[in-house]
Amino acid sequence: MKHLIILGAGTAGTMAANKLRPLLQRSEWDITIVDQTTEHHYQPGYLFIPFGMYTADDVVKESRSLLADGINFVNSEIERVDPDQQVVHLANGDDPKYDYLLIATGTHPRPDQTPGLDGPEYGRSIHDFYTLEGATRLHKALESFTGGRLAVNVVEMPIKCPVAPLEFTFLADSYFKKRGIRDKVDMVYVTPLPGAFTKPVAAKSLGGMLDERDIGIEPDFMLERVDTDEQVLVSYDERKVPYDLLVTVPINMGADFVARSGLGDELNHVPVDKHTFLSKKYDTIFALGDAAALPTSKAGSVAHFAVDVFTENFVNYVHGRPMERSFDGHANCFIESGDGKAMLIDFNYVTQPLEGMYPLPGIGPFPLLHESRRNHWAKLAFRWTYWHMLLPGHHLPVPNAMSMAGKHEEDS
Repeated sequence: MKHLIILGAGTAGTMAANKLRPLLQRSEWDITIVDQTTEHHYQPGYLFIPFGMYTADDVVKESRSLLADGINFVNSEIERVDPDQQVVHLANGDDPKYDYLLIATGTHPRPDQTPGLDGPEYGRSIHDFYTLEGATRLHKALESFTGGRLAVNVVEMPIKCPVAPLEFTFLADSYFKKRGIRDKVDMVYVTPLPGAFTKPVAAKSLGGMLDERDIGIEPDFMLERVDTDEQVLVSYDERKVPYDLLVTVPINMGADFVARSGLGDELNHVPVDKHTFLSKKYDTIFALGDAAALPTSKAGSVAHFAVDVFTENFVNYVHGRPMERSFDGHANCFIESGDGKAMLIDFNYVTQPLEGMYPLPGIGPFPLLHESRRNHWAKLAFRWTYWHMLLPGHHLPVPNAMSMAGKHEEDS
């Protein structure tokens, strides 16, 4: 019997387990997935909780219920991996051996990595929406906020769902307008990037949307510390941005066991081949989703497209055949822009987001880099797709490789 151990029962780990189970003979393969929690969270839903659009019940399900028959689930923290002995040491005392290991433990906000951020003001004048607890606290903070300066700050890249801070900013603008207090709120978007986004065409569109909404931007801001007494953000070049309410996106880091096992980079993400997800150090270890150090967005769509490539490659790999599929870094993201509208971007390792229609050229039905109510409703509808189609491993009628069909290259 061969043993595949999957660390992490989040999006990538759950999809991979469910897709691989019917492809690997049960008489020959044991599949075990390990996670420190028994709850699976639909993380894109965190964005809507501060504005009262979702509650915890909308984004949480029991992890075991999402796994196909024939997949073992172990609830335990992970102490470390011994890649030479091919053993996983668990906090519950078990030390299971593996023939192949898939690391899919994601990336997580770490406010403790920034001086002044993780202190008594966290949850009071400083909030996040990258955790369920943080998003729930922020909902109460926004309800009681009557005016002043709201700063939305991204501490450092990469972060999971890199457009989410912009989405929050646009939704906050719409939220304050609905409450009739937008003229009492000064909003500023503080980012380490040179603009609203990393890719020129999308950055131009998104930057224009900030201008239209009278939202200031403080670019190239590398946060050194937060002075909670003065309520200011302080950059390494000593620029200061004051705030009354700070919504932060802390440094994102992979799981600590990755560092303890000698498997990660400086942010505890696992270096892998960007096309096959095979570890650069060990030929029995793969990493998927946000846990992998890939030059693309840490987003659910990346996990979805990557798993489609990974599962076919993995089956070939373990049977001694070449991994013929190659992941191109494909990602797409709906970007909530407020007032019941959203944008859509579609890109990969080499091609930036461009205008056009998705997924069918000329037909869509979803416009790229343009606001529409259709995109907004598609984003809301995706929650059902996530629970009932994506996680169970069912086929979705969109290609995992990015297509240039229907995109306008001249706009690049």
